[in-house]
Amino acid sequence: MPARSVVIRAEGGAHARPVAELVRLALAHEGAVALTTAEGRTVDLGSVLAVMDLALAPGDEVVLSADGPGAERLLAAMAHVLDG
Repeated sequence: MPARSVVIRAEGGAHARPVAELVRLALAHEGAVALTTAEGRTVDLGSVLAVMDLALAPGDEVVLSADGPGAERLLAAMAHVLDG
């Protein structure tokens, strides 16, 4: 399963707008997509509430992972969202 480490640089962290975009991208993808925090909490990126519950802030490091066709492109798009 491809993975990508990302430091959140979006102003305000992972607030409603970037989280909604991450979930939209995840739901459009055929395979599983997950986000893991530095503390080891892993959530399915198909759930806005699960991601919002993490309260991710600027400077937090997360690992995005995805499987299925186009996983690398998906991870690049998601990293771009979190980069602000």
